[in-house]
Amino acid sequence: QVQLVESGGGLVQAGGSLRLSCVASGRTFRNYAMGWFPQAPGKEREFLSGISWSGDSTYYADSVKGRFTISRVNALNTVYLHMNSLKPEDTANYYCRTLRTYDRSASFSDTWGQGTQVTASS
Repeated sequence: QVQLVESGGGLVQAGGSLRLSCVASGRTFRNYAMGWFPQAPGKEREFLSGISWSGDSTYYADSVKGRFTISRVNALNTVYLHMNSLKPEDTANYYCRTLRTYDRSASFSDTWGQGTQVTASS
């Protein structure tokens, strides 16, 4: 019974930056690993980045290593995705989700937020 709300997306020029937020409620946030899943038009939702419940361990897809940073503040029930040097291929609707472990896409339940749209224009 976890509710997730994403925010922070927008339209930016290629090379720009955004910070996405995912706020969780309904269960003890601290006990869940969390991940970010972008979905581009006509494509399946993909596992982009994850973070352990403590924040000590993180995972990044090769496409965003060195550009994106995932973090969390458990006191605020929030996971962040800092996105730098945005590219047009980053354009997608970004969703967050609980994870069984930070480095895999599997979840305890099929619970998604509403998503937040990121558009990086060339």
